[in-house]
Amino acid sequence: MAGPAVSIRDVATRAGVSVGTVSNVLNRPDIVAASTRTRVLAAISDLGFVPNDAARQLRRGRGRTLGLVVLDVANPFFTDVAKGVEEATGAAGMAVIFCNSDGDPVRESAYLDLLEEQRVQGVLITPVDDANERLVRLRDRGVLVVLLDRRSTRPDVCSVSVDDRLGGELAARHLVETGHRQIAFVGGPWRLEQVRDRHAGAVHALREAGLGEDQLRRFDTPSPTVAAGRDAAARILGQPRSARATAVFCANDLLALGVLQELTRQQVRVPEEIALVGYDDIEFAAAAAVPLSSVRQPRQRLGRTAAALMLEESNEPDVHQHQQVIFEPELVVRESSRYTRRES
Repeated sequence: MAGPAVSIRDVATRAGVSVGTVSNVLNRPDIVAASTRTRVLAAISDLGFVPNDAARQLRRGRGRTLGLVVLDVANPFFTDVAKGVEEATGAAGMAVIFCNSDGDPVRESAYLDLLEEQRVQGVLITPVDDANERLVRLRDRGVLVVLLDRRSTRPDVCSVSVDDRLGGELAARHLVETGHRQIAFVGGPWRLEQVRDRHAGAVHALREAGLGEDQLRRFDTPSPTVAAGRDAAARILGQPRSARATAVFCANDLLALGVLQELTRQQVRVPEEIALVGYDDIEFAAAAAVPLSSVRQPRQRLGRTAAALMLEESNEPDVHQHQQVIFEPELVVRESSRYTRRES
């Protein structure tokens, strides 16, 4: 049975040089001293190292463009992520083609086809479906793929995401600590991993506090939009007052802003009667009529990091190591939940 493949790091160790020096010998030998070059080439020969030229050859002839496919261009969260992507790619002289899947897998596939036809170097994507085989086929054809705001389950695909379970825990724990025992979770569609993880984190926080999962009631939405939030709030307020939630945790800020609109329309006081927490901490959260508590994500940093990983893989495929980068969220408490509820 063959042993593990020899890596560029193995060559560097044998030659007593840095990985970058080995990469220079392979790609720009003219800038390396002759004695060092000889030592590296001897290590390559001794170890039987074969440079990973496959990806380089497949990408040859592609333009200086990347594709960015997001779930909802109307969501300011993705606008901020895109800013981060553009910061990194602009500095590298790359252009970005911005695509909006609108949460539709058919539309997403059409955009992926278009991006491949445009011969982009790579695609940064928040996929609609966790197991999208179309992305695997793109990689096989030489198009780089980095998952954005979604954790990769494949060791050969980079991803940049946020610990959404922790975010859900932070939100629910805050509501429990301020006296709430009946909490509504507003989020959807349920196929989105982020929604499921934020709900799971909230359930975990309730269990830690000795409360049952039935004390976190789900109000599913067809989309993570303001209109869907208004509809969910109407359903919450339609419950008998004795069984009605005293706090609402929304899977994103747009839903939370819709909930706040409906609560205000029905003259329900926030947070005295119903407390409210969103997720993402978009700019509009702090500017709402009642400033919104929210779980903050490092939105622009997500975009910058994802783009940097792709650029590194494109420029230095022999050095690049695939990473699954996970950032931690933080809870920002504002007036919408800054109220301690007393037992009646």
